[in-house]
Amino acid sequence: MRGDTVRVRRTVLALLLTIFGVAAAANARAQIALAGDGGPGPAKAQHLTAELIALGPSIAPGGTQQVGLVLTMEKHWHVYWINPGDSGEPPKIAWTLPAGVSAGPMRFPIPQRLPLGPLMDFGYEGEVAFPVTISAASTLRPGPLHLDAQVSWLVCAELCVPGNAHLGIDLVVQSGAPQVPLAGALGNALSLIPKPLPAGAQFSVTGGAHQFVLTLIDGRRETNAEFYPDPADLAPDGTPTTNAIVYSANEHVEARRDGVRLTVERSPDLATLPATLHGVFKLSDTVAYEVTAPVLPGEAAPAGSSSATSTTAIGAIGLAFLGGILLNLMPCVFPVLFLKGLALVQSSSQSRAHLLRHGFIYALGILLSFWGIVAVLLLLRATGGHAGWGFQLQSPVFIALLASLIFLLALSLAGQFEIGLSLTSVGSSLVDRPDHGERKQSYAGSFFTGVLATVVATPCTAPLMGAAIGFALTQSAAVTFAVFTALALGLAAPYLLLSWQPAWVRVLPRPGAWMELLKQCTAVPLFATAIWLAWVYGQLHAASGIASGVNQMALLLLCFLLLAIAGWALGRWPAKWASRIAALVLIALGLAIPLSQTRNAPRTEVPVQSSATQQNAAQAGASASNATADAVLLWQPYSEQALDAARAAGHPVFIDFTAAWCLSCQFNERAVLRSADVENALRTHNFVLLKADWTNGDPGITQKLATLGRAGVPTYVLYPATAGSAPDVLPEFLTKGLVLAAIERDAKL
Repeated sequence: MRGDTVRVRRTVLALLLTIFGVAAAANARAQIALAGDGGPGPAKAQHLTAELIALGPSIAPGGTQQVGLVLTMEKHWHVYWINPGDSGEPPKIAWTLPAGVSAGPMRFPIPQRLPLGPLMDFGYEGEVAFPVTISAASTLRPGPLHLDAQVSWLVCAELCVPGNAHLGIDLVVQSGAPQVPLAGALGNALSLIPKPLPAGAQFSVTGGAHQFVLTLIDGRRETNAEFYPDPADLAPDGTPTTNAIVYSANEHVEARRDGVRLTVERSPDLATLPATLHGVFKLSDTVAYEVTAPVLPGEAAPAGSSSATSTTAIGAIGLAFLGGILLNLMPCVFPVLFLKGLALVQSSSQSRAHLLRHGFIYALGILLSFWGIVAVLLLLRATGGHAGWGFQLQSPVFIALLASLIFLLALSLAGQFEIGLSLTSVGSSLVDRPDHGERKQSYAGSFFTGVLATVVATPCTAPLMGAAIGFALTQSAAVTFAVFTALALGLAAPYLLLSWQPAWVRVLPRPGAWMELLKQCTAVPLFATAIWLAWVYGQLHAASGIASGVNQMALLLLCFLLLAIAGWALGRWPAKWASRIAALVLIALGLAIPLSQTRNAPRTEVPVQSSATQQNAAQAGASASNATADAVLLWQPYSEQALDAARAAGHPVFIDFTAAWCLSCQFNERAVLRSADVENALRTHNFVLLKADWTNGDPGITQKLATLGRAGVPTYVLYPATAGSAPDVLPEFLTKGLVLAAIERDAKL
């Protein structure tokens, strides 16, 4: 209701201004003759003077020269930019030129916002120059050259007065006309013409129900921003749309370490999002860029929400460090830390300095691995790509290699053989050296254990990690490296602490047969991990059909068989070159079986839905909600169209961003989302359920995660039914109580 009242007031005021402007225009035409006599001026008119100037006195045949219209206004009066805003019109110039001479379009320097009551104009006060490029044909003969111009404008304060002038300027056509440096009003105006985005800078637009979010990443912290839209952008059907934003609304600026984010209010009269948004993105009175970007549908998380937009660099570093510590407790990583703890027990008689060196080398392996991941992510970002945490698990080749490595480690821990290049550093080393009857851990073994910890950590997202990583991937390279370094140090911290205080492990029994038994028991979760990765490997190929996924999984299991035979050979004839060569050959053959058949996993594209399909999607959600308590809930594939259709139909929405290779996702789904209490609550409150499957990677899902301040899965988002309500982003680790509370909270909005 309030919005309708504001629109009515604005309309009435605009009509009054128009009436006053027409009355003033009629009065001006009745009293004032055409200003100027065809010369350069200055020509005095009501409330301003007009003048034509040139950057230099001559122009070469085949060359160009800059001329410009200079308008100097009286105090409190202004003229308009190419898009005048809520009222007004820009200056115009019509040329009469000799044969062989042409004039380019009049260019507009950086404008300013000029509030007028509840309205907003875009324009200039004081003095402004509008450059025009004059071009001469190469056949133009030397001699004098006269350029004739008819100029018109609208100058406004409380009232608007139109004006026009007859101006002209004389140039000399001569070969070798000298280059003149930028100077004066025209030189200043040329330096203030908005420029294209610099190399490496990125500009993106997200369009929601009530706002547009414009993000500029240019590698510098920006604290100011304004957006001046082109007067007409195109709708998806190619027709022009006007007034994409509310010109007079406050624009919310959010400074970032590597750019700025600007939130502007969407015009309530804009029925359909434009295909692109084009205009001038102003950072200061002297810096502005011409920008054009496709409008990506979606509701960006507002400032102050639980997303990364409210996270500071220091806060993200702290969250990352704590998340790294918690990552040690994830089922992917805990076996590695456990084995390192056994290695520490085994080496308890070594000096504290020796153990601490191993701790630092283990941490170095983690750090360098994380830095390698960051380098790849930044390279993708620099080339216009997008990726998030665990992106390498979208590769079937990586999954096959990781599964084979974990299977070999499980065989070794089960006692079938001992790996000379032991990544676990348990009972073996690169070079076994006697030391008081014991074998020292290898430094290389400690380093590669750190690498292994990083590799097996990627399927998991610990609590607190999501917001930290989502923030890091939108910041400068330095902040991104700092956050991931904190995450790596958190992952390394428990073992570093034990290395620093080895006395803490002496509460355990003395080294003995119990260690071998525990080591063999540790093989069980590693075998289970290998089985799970084989299932993920099949899922990556399942988009080509169930048979394809099953066949690919069978090939990986055949690889496991050859790896088991290789392990048997190493255990049957230990420390023999012949057995080692045979094992290497078998391992190579085993890996070749799945890898020779592996291709990039096919990506399932979500088609753009028609309005009828969208309606069916919403109806499907409603029918699923109204099903009996024993019915299986229907999860639809995520698309922005399905989300919009469900919200337009008045349904709250639950989106599960997940992946087959994400172990945390699988745990949350089975332990919480499939529980009877949660399913009944979702059904009772008529939630439409959307599953955003990131298993094979999807640019649309990656972009959506970025708007939510996240960079990986799991991510869980609830959208209330009320249009314009902010999304509710849940933590990475779910409990039934937390999800049930969120359902009740968002169902009432």
